Amino acid sequence: MAHVEECKLINMTRIQLPKGNLTPVYNDLHIPFSVRRIYYLYDIPGGSSRGGHAHKDLQQLIVAASGCFDVIVDDGKNRKLFTLNRSYFGLLIPRMIWREIDNFSTGAICLVLASKEFDESDYIRHYHDFQTVADSVKA
Repeated sequence: MAHVEECKLINMTRIQLPKGNLTPVYNDLHIPFSVRRIYYLYDIPGGSSRGGHAHKDLQQLIVAASGCFDVIVDDGKNRKLFTLNRSYFGLLIPRMIWREIDNFSTGAICLVLASKEFDESDYIRHYHDFQTVADSVKA
């Protein structure tokens, strides 16, 4: 079972160029998994929330590609808040961590690199169900 302490900010390489910055991300180098899916959230009304689920097997790296937002992670016992506001930092979230994404700034873009393709059966969408699974794994 994962713990919130395993959720960590990854400082990715930032290459400063005369015409803007570049941040490369390599599978199994900057992040501890191979990326199987990339998606991004955008046009989210300022102050809105997203997420509110956990994954049984999937790992993610969440990046504020633009703007800022908060990510609250929860292992069933402990909660921790991360504010993402730099596009060269990513938040690594291991499997079996509940996550909520909150307080989007206007125009924010949330970029997600995922270790698996979409699979509805991998989601735990209700916190009570997550706590039940988390408690059974810890027992």
